[in-house]
Amino acid sequence: MVVGADVEEVAEATPELEQEAERAASRRGMLIAAPSAAYLILFFAIPLVIVFVYSFARRSSTGATVLDGWNLESYRRLFDPLVGEIALRSFGLAVTTTLLCLLLSYPLAYFMATRPDRIRNVLLVLVMIPFWSNFLVRTYAWRVLLGSDGPISQLSQLFGGEPIRILFTNTAVLIGLVYGFLPFMVLPLYAALDRMDWSLVEAARDLYADGWTAFRRVTFPLSMPGVIAGSVLVFIPTLGAYVTPALLGGARTTLLGDYIVSQFLAARNQPFGSALSVAVMTVMLGATVVYFRRGGRTL
Repeated sequence: MVVGADVEEVAEATPELEQEAERAASRRGMLIAAPSAAYLILFFAIPLVIVFVYSFARRSSTGATVLDGWNLESYRRLFDPLVGEIALRSFGLAVTTTLLCLLLSYPLAYFMATRPDRIRNVLLVLVMIPFWSNFLVRTYAWRVLLGSDGPISQLSQLFGGEPIRILFTNTAVLIGLVYGFLPFMVLPLYAALDRMDWSLVEAARDLYADGWTAFRRVTFPLSMPGVIAGSVLVFIPTLGAYVTPALLGGARTTLLGDYIVSQFLAARNQPFGSALSVAVMTVMLGATVVYFRRGGRTL
């Protein structure tokens, strides 16, 4: 209760005052977000626009990029058999890597989500340990392990076998990609399973469902947002991977990532390299849209 004349009168809330308050809050939000927005525009949006513009340019006889006389020649080259072969190889490797990461990660994520908090925290730290070291250093370590003089080959020779050289093969690239992107599958799966209502599984078991049926009808559908999120987080960077194929695959394994780099550095064909980059980014954008429509809102 307001008593006495010394108490200031509270201004009555009007639509004009509410709108002014909303505008003030909007201005404060824009000021706070301005540094991040400027950084994204300068180092993300502008380079993307440059790549997109270069994809319509033409290449001179000296290898220079000429911006006049825009054409679709670089996009027509996307339908060359060589590009299709490389794209199909990259797509197949990305799908295989995603499936292997899912098969390896789901049991681990399930185990982590069903452990006590103390054990769960230890397992989370173990999963995140690879992030503590540089990705390039870890990839170079696989060169030692998979080489003809590496521990795997020496172990084979110790038992009377032939030297094993996995390095510079598709198998080596697959091993490196699965190792590098496995945590990106484990963490979304763990987040989905950790938030799941496990009483639904108990209800399924009370209704005489066996373990496999309860998993197939209850657990896996409820963890689908984590499966979608993890699959997208693994598939997108794997499709355009460059470091792992370059170090573990060598010249024998040409994927989209190193093929695009070769167009910029070796062939000096920036328009075609830009067109390839735009095509790959379009596929990645489609996968990202699927993530936000299917899984992103529920994680």
